[in-house]
Amino acid sequence: MKSTDIPMDKSQGVLTTGNGNPVAKNQTSQTAGPRGPILLQDFHLIDKLAHFDRERIPERVVHAKGAGAHGYFEVTKDITHLTCAKFLNKVGKRTPIFTRFSTVGGELGSADTARDPRGFAVKFYTEEGNWDMVGNNTPVFFVRDPIKFPDFIHTQKRDPRTHLKNPDMQWDFWSYVPEALHQVMILFSNRGTPDGYRHMHGFSSHTLKLVSEDGSFHYVKWHFRTNQGIKNLSADRAAELEGSDPDYATRDLFEAIERGDYPSWTAYIQVMTEEEALNYKYNVFDVTKVVSQKDFPLQEVGRIVLNRNPENYFAEVDQASFTTSHMVPGIAPSEDRMLQGRLFSYPDTHRHRLGANYLQLQINRPLAPVLNQQRDGPMTLTDNGGRLPNYEPNSFGGPHESHGVRELDLQSKVEGTVARHSFELTDADFEQPRALYNLLSASEQQDLVVNIAGNIAKAKLFFQHRIMPHLKRIDGDFGSRVEAILRQTNPEY
Repeated sequence: MKSTDIPMDKSQGVLTTGNGNPVAKNQTSQTAGPRGPILLQDFHLIDKLAHFDRERIPERVVHAKGAGAHGYFEVTKDITHLTCAKFLNKVGKRTPIFTRFSTVGGELGSADTARDPRGFAVKFYTEEGNWDMVGNNTPVFFVRDPIKFPDFIHTQKRDPRTHLKNPDMQWDFWSYVPEALHQVMILFSNRGTPDGYRHMHGFSSHTLKLVSEDGSFHYVKWHFRTNQGIKNLSADRAAELEGSDPDYATRDLFEAIERGDYPSWTAYIQVMTEEEALNYKYNVFDVTKVVSQKDFPLQEVGRIVLNRNPENYFAEVDQASFTTSHMVPGIAPSEDRMLQGRLFSYPDTHRHRLGANYLQLQINRPLAPVLNQQRDGPMTLTDNGGRLPNYEPNSFGGPHESHGVRELDLQSKVEGTVARHSFELTDADFEQPRALYNLLSASEQQDLVVNIAGNIAKAKLFFQHRIMPHLKRIDGDFGSRVEAILRQTNPEY
């Protein structure tokens, strides 16, 4: 092992906020109790996310490469006992939607077949405003606290010195943050390279709430299961398409809709009472974990169908802006820390990328009427409120708050000590990756081992040794098989 393979042990200085304040903890956000929501007073988190949202212009910081289509959502099962959301209040009811699929880490010109999670975002144009279901094709994510998100994404981007992708950055981070390994195993399985967008599932990933008219609620996870069947690409086939047809998934989706082969997904939810969620064996607000379908079976809700291609890619796909904070009465956020961070970060990055009036763009504009006191700003596309007053309350006919509408999502109790409550690494963080490995067929296990070993082999030896105990802790057979390939690849291992 060369001395240059080992990172410097001595720190170059104390980590600070943008205004120079020393940072005591950079791994956890401030929350009200261990499971409570994040606090807006956490300046380090807000400063970190706000700066991260403005790092790239004008393309998206993440999910830059994508494809989209119009369609509809149709209710197929009655869940009015769970939610008062009007677009879900009748079997057979249809709501217009726009869906955008994407890769995550690559730039706008990157290949559709890259080994990467896929974004799965659906905009529901409901009669009560837009609901954006902003998910992925995986039920989990790499990190469970938003303060880690900018750091994680930096490892997936380009080395600041060489401007090249650098496996050292990835495995350095993952070896220090083994909570990511559940998602890493999905990423390096064949599901890390889906065969286009039509042949993959979608997930809310986060736990959300469904709220009833009386203010009671249930925790839910949304699943969108492809009716085309799951199909994935082998690593070799994905690499071949990267060179021969880098827009493979975009082309496949567009051409299928053009020929009338409309893709569809069946929507399901897993439903938990507050007591069931809080007493579950895993923290349901930890997005690195799944909730077992054996414990909480899928319940059908409806289906989405995509039946119309965009007329203009830039206007409809590139300018489409999805945010987890766009909800409607009857759907509310949970205490999931990553979700709480996204509630701020997503609209913030849209305002940076498209301007303060991004919701006035046709693709983002609700079908429901919009009346408020927001005025001016670049690219104002409406009458800017006309002669109505730009303040409230007022005596001159301007829009006013409705005392007949309750904020149903404020019925849950939150209390706790304000601090940076850490997630401690436990055996539970390795149980679900182990279960995933054992669910794979023999051939799928072999593909996973080869894919992950091939990528680790590109990193410095120091990082290979650091990650190996985590892989063996997931499963001894899995870790040993990866290690055997590394030994064959590098005699110095």
